[in-house]
Order: sequence, then structure tokens, then C-alpha cells
Amino acid sequence: QAELGLNEHHQNEVISYMRFARFKRGLCLKTVDSCFQDLKDSRLVEETFTVDEVADMLDGLQTVVHSEVESELINTTYTNVLLLRQLFSQAEKWYLRLQTDVSNLENRELLEQVAEFEKSEFTSSNKKPSADLTKPKLAPLNEGGSELLNKTVAHLQEENEKLKARLRTIETQATAALDEKVKLEKSLKDLQMIQGDQKTDANQDITELENKVAALKCQFEKTLNDATENQKSLEDNLVTTKHDLLKVQDQLSTAQKELEKKFQQTAAYRNMKEILSKKNEQIKDLRKKLAK
Repeated sequence: QAELGLNEHHQNEVISYMRFARFKRGLCLKTVDSCFQDLKDSRLVEETFTVDEVADMLDGLQTVVHSEVESELINTTYTNVLLLRQLFSQAEKWYLRLQTDVSNLENRELLEQVAEFEKSEFTSSNKKPSADLTKPKLAPLNEGGSELLNKTVAHLQEENEKLKARLRTIETQATAALDEKVKLEKSLKDLQMIQGDQKTDANQDITELENKVAALKCQFEKTLNDATENQKSLEDNLVTTKHDLLKVQDQLSTAQKELEKKFQQTAAYRNMKEILSKKNEQIKDLRKKLAK
């Protein structure tokens, strides 16, 4: 049995259309035969005819046959367009875009394959029509479309879970950065308190030394040297703290850029950015005070 390379369902649909086409073709041939029979019955009533009479009869027959064949060809074209419309409508429901190759419609090898298929399907005396051929309409393509839709939904759900996991990771990093910033601010405050206490002690020592300049000059110089060493130590600590601040600011900048890329439309991002801006301003003020 000749095959068309289609699955069973689609092949049954092709057989259904070929059955319809054979029926229409038979009607067309009967119409052409009736044209000739009408000519025989109405005009061929005499035994002899002149050349002009024969030519007139043939011209009339040609006109009638031409009209019938043209009408049937036009109707066949319109029927094929309606068939294509059904297929394309089903495809568009699942956002598919079908394509046709008109050049293959005149491929002799394919045409002979279709002819052999028709011969094997309709000339066998034991051939029974399939139950699917009785369907008046094309069956909807639910199975393939549902599978495609389910795959798309599953893919979108997977992407959504990945984005949620990434969001949780970024939120954790942002929280850790904020905690680190709070710790640095506390450290700066502690350093300011230490520096203030040391300045107060130095002023008290200076006052006492002013009252005892003559008697305690050596002790004053020793205390002054100690104060100078402490000041250098504090400056070194401030330099180290500044480096740490710059490192933390660089990490905060990286985190802010990542958040701006991924979540610049969220309220949480805007709130966090505002908080970071305020904290940066406070750090700048603290640095200015420390520099003074």
C-alpha cells in the first residue's frame, strides 16, 4: 500500500479529501458527458449535415463544455482555499506559522506517488472506509498544542524560581553590607570618643603644666612626647580605618550596581539606596570632623 509519509490520523484526513475530490470529479465528468448527450439528442436528428452545421454544433458544444469545466476548476480552487483556511486557523490558535511550497505541486514524482496512493485506496474491492473518514470537520490539534504550552509554562516557572533564588541571594548580600556599614559607623564613633577623651586629658595636662612650668618642665616634655606618639598611633589607626572604609564603599558600590541592574523598579531597592546615600553623607561628615 502506497503511503504519503503522514501519521494515521492525517492520512485518514487526506483520504477523506480525496474521496470528496473524486466525487466532485465524477460530477464534472457526468456534466461533460451530458453536454455531448444533449447535443446528440437535440441536434443529431438528420442523417446528413453540411460543414457549416457541423462547425456550428461543435462551436456550441465547445462553449458549453468550456463553461462547465471553467466553473468546476474555479470551484475546485475555492474549495482548496477553504481547506487551507481550516488548517491555518487551527495552526494560528497555537501561534504556529505554516509554510507551503507551491513548486512541489507540479513535482511529477510526488504526483505519481499520490496517484498510486489513490489507486491503492479506492480501487481495492475489499477496502473499507475508515471510521475517521465520516468526520465532517478537521479534528483540533489539541494534543501537540497542549504539549507545547505545557513545556512553555514549565520553562517559565523554572525561570521564575531561578529569579526568586537570585533575589533572595542579593537581599542577603545587601543585608550583610548594611550590617557591615553599621559596624563601621560604630567603630568611627568609638574612635571619635577616644580622640575627644585624649584631647581633654591633654588640655588638663597643659593647664597643670602651665601652673608648674618651672618645677615640672621635664615631666611636661615627657608627657608631650607621649601625647605625640599617641597622636601618631591615632593617625595610623585613622589611615587603616580609611582604607577599610574605601574597601567597604567599593563593596557597597558593587552591590548597588548589581541591585540597580536587577531590581531598579522595586520599592525595596529605592529605600535601600536612600538609606545608603544618607549613611555615606554621615561618613563624609565624620571624615571631615576627623580631619579637623
